[in-house]
Amino acid sequence: MKVVIIGAGFGGLRLARKLNNKPGFEVMLIDRFNYHQFQPLFYQVATAGLDASNISFPLRKVFQKSKNVRIRLCNLEEILPTENKIITDKEEFNYDVLVLATGADTNFFGNKELAAHSFPMKSTVEALQIRHRLLQLFENAHSNDNEETLQRLMNIVIVGGGPTGVEISGALAEMKKYILPKDYPELDFSKMNIYLLEGADKTLAAMSEKSSMQSEKYLKKLGVEVLTNTMVKDYDGQNVALQSGKYIPAATVIWAAGIKGNIPNGIDKSLIAKGNRLKTDRHCLLHGYNNIYAIGDLAYMETPDFQNGLPQLAPVAMQQAALLADNLKLIERKSNPSKQIEFEYRDKGSMATVGRNLAVVDIPKPKLHFGGFFAWLIWMGLHLMLILGVKNRLFVFLNWVYNYITYDQNLRLIFKEFNRDDMPKGA
Repeated sequence: MKVVIIGAGFGGLRLARKLNNKPGFEVMLIDRFNYHQFQPLFYQVATAGLDASNISFPLRKVFQKSKNVRIRLCNLEEILPTENKIITDKEEFNYDVLVLATGADTNFFGNKELAAHSFPMKSTVEALQIRHRLLQLFENAHSNDNEETLQRLMNIVIVGGGPTGVEISGALAEMKKYILPKDYPELDFSKMNIYLLEGADKTLAAMSEKSSMQSEKYLKKLGVEVLTNTMVKDYDGQNVALQSGKYIPAATVIWAAGIKGNIPNGIDKSLIAKGNRLKTDRHCLLHGYNNIYAIGDLAYMETPDFQNGLPQLAPVAMQQAALLADNLKLIERKSNPSKQIEFEYRDKGSMATVGRNLAVVDIPKPKLHFGGFFAWLIWMGLHLMLILGVKNRLFVFLNWVYNYITYDQNLRLIFKEFNRDDMPKGA
């Protein structure tokens, strides 16, 4: 069975590993990058807490001993379902089974101005761009005497009160408190404002009421200005326009307010559900197709417990990948179709960290809630286990220990492009 997997995120990589060295399978894993990205820690890369290499793992290293998994770096351009073929920007591939694990991208809800001027954080590269932007802001602030412009430089707006928005807001607040005044003693950081804007009436709306209340309490304790029931209308790179008619002057806006599925060309448009996701059955099979599957953030699957679709979370993608691997093995052995298993999401809980010793954890069965230091330890332990590679786990752990002891990070580097002609002679 020739299986082509598009996307090496949590779902795609898990499926490829499940089929690794399994007799009867030939697997092609296709992605734009040659590494797996650990998305939950993008915010730490963006705030100089971790190096990008600490949360990225080379795909070819994962499959160095594989006899049946091959990797190609290219962009999917079109699917030709009638020919069982895909077209990429480099070559064409035939398949017996196609698995779409292309994940989701930032959703700007059609606002071109927001897309042009704000910073998303859905990849390692985008996280590095945010880090560069933040550090360059404070360098620029030194040479600016205009009070209005200086205040605009010192204001940072994060849009979206989900886990990503909450976590990066807390990390920036800790930088403001512990690090930036030492790096830039000439600047008055009492004038630096961190705004977290959320359209709903609470942060972490998908979690429990206790987690929402605690996260907002923790953020305010760190000095973040949390504005709930606040919708962004527009942003021109200078001022954030709110639906209420008010404006927030800000040179930097980090957009964490929504995601949409990455749907490839060639798929029946009638399958597109809310959130730009593709409708699948309980076996992850796209409706109307017999050999094209979708898993993870791209898949829209309804179950008795999740009648509005499964949440777009890494555990969902990994569990779907494990189930699909088992079902594909049954198909490859030409077993009775009735033996195939229907997907049922096992919710093991959700969590978010706000800052040093501050986190929230919800466990559904038994129904438990943790906050503060103990929840923070749970958050760290789980994320360490999920990171690929012993070396990456070690480096992340050492970084966390160092940051905890010293209240500092050592990755505040600004890398710039330059021409060889600009280099001094003899360099």
